[in-house]
Amino acid sequence: MNPIDSIKNEVKEIMDNDSAHDFDHVMRVYKNAQKICEKEKANKKLVLSAALLHDIVSYPKSDKRSKMSSIESAKKSKLVLQKYGFSKEEILIISDAIADHSFSQNKTPSTLEGKILQDADRLDAIGAIGIARVFATGGSLKRSFYNVDDPFCKTRTPDDKTWTVDHFYKKLLKLESLMNTKSGKIEAKKRTKVLKEFLKQLKNEISS
Repeated sequence: MNPIDSIKNEVKEIMDNDSAHDFDHVMRVYKNAQKICEKEKANKKLVLSAALLHDIVSYPKSDKRSKMSSIESAKKSKLVLQKYGFSKEEILIISDAIADHSFSQNKTPSTLEGKILQDADRLDAIGAIGIARVFATGGSLKRSFYNVDDPFCKTRTPDDKTWTVDHFYKKLLKLESLMNTKSGKIEAKKRTKVLKEFLKQLKNEISS
């Protein structure tokens, strides 16, 4: 069995059942990373290993440690990679990519591998799957769908800890402009269009 398949099997065993950060999410990020890798001519072994391991520690959004998930995942990834014969240099590239990929870390990764992981993960936050994930998270945290007085944050600062639709304005609609790679930007543009269409339709349905 090659190292990628071994890591995949191990990650499947340890992932939590949180629907927004489950093994299905990991595999979607993996597929996004695969596609970007081919276009950007990056090291597949390093990028795909990083994609598989990027969320092996995932604290719930309600947990104070949530912002540390990527740092903890990077630490844990080193232990996994050592088992499968990765070199020190490879482990450093992969763990740095994982540590820096998270939106909450507010970092642009320094390596191409890190940039691709970040793009691949961000693509799963937008488009139709992104809409599904944001409402799954909002439901699990018992947040209301939207602010009745100003659903689309026209006159107020977005508060996504209270209203799910606010997360579109706090984060999701910004991701297209933050993509690192050319192929990531192209796909993000398509998926952002889906977000905007959804919000437009929502406005039609809830406006009195």
